[in-house]
Amino acid sequence: MKRTLIIAFTAAALTAAASFGATAPQAKTATPQTQAAPRSDIPADLAKQAKITLEAARATALAKVPGGTVKSEELEREHGKLIYSFDIQVPGKSGVEEVNVSAITGKVLAKKHESARTEKKEEAPPKPHKP
Repeated sequence: MKRTLIIAFTAAALTAAASFGATAPQAKTATPQTQAAPRSDIPADLAKQAKITLEAARATALAKVPGGTVKSEELEREHGKLIYSFDIQVPGKSGVEEVNVSAITGKVLAKKHESARTEKKEEAPPKPHKP
């Protein structure tokens, strides 16, 4: 008798859950379903020297900017250090957060906010010098 009762309650619960799921409005997710891939500049010769993977460095950088999405990523030598540099966009905030992660140790070396104007200057090709 107990077994029949348990089966009946379980069946009723499953039926109710299935019908609720079919009529309940769909919840919106915080991240867009089609996110553009970040602009990536990872030279092969530098990647061979890195001890930390791009994926691990990206995860470290994103942990410093909750809710952000990577807009661009690059591996470069800066001030003699091999670093991953990430520009992370935060919804509702202008500009980007730039996070630099050591490609050797995986530690965050710097985090700073770049305004939209500063970011635009950084992306522009350098102007030739006039003699």
